[in-house]
Amino acid sequence: MKKEGFNLIAELQAVQDRYGYLPMDVLKTLSKEHKIPGTEIFAVATFYNQFKFDKPAKHTIQVCTGTACHVKRSADLLSQIQKTLKIRPGEITKDGLIKLETVNCIGACAKAPAMMVDDKVYGLVDQDKLRQILGALR
Repeated sequence: MKKEGFNLIAELQAVQDRYGYLPMDVLKTLSKEHKIPGTEIFAVATFYNQFKFDKPAKHTIQVCTGTACHVKRSADLLSQIQKTLKIRPGEITKDGLIKLETVNCIGACAKAPAMMVDDKVYGLVDQDKLRQILGALR
């Protein structure tokens, strides 16, 4: 969206690149500075999936729930992570350190059950390996 030579989408992308998400106070500032209603900015930002409104966690854990991992009991792995971190998929720990997600496949079927922490794949994850992985994040 453009208004008086101002490209809102490009500006939102720049804000997200800087902060990792779209802080509400920054959106309010954009609204005031460019005389664009906050509802209009929010409507544009929520239309596109690329824009996030929650501050990102330092680390993201993705537990594979694909067929191979499911057969190798990835649900138990997920359950242990939820119990240890006291969060469910889609949530972030209270300290903002870790976000938990599930994914349909991470392409490590031969090493099931598998999970990713940030960009690193961990395969053949058992309870001991999981404790080591989680311990290293804290």
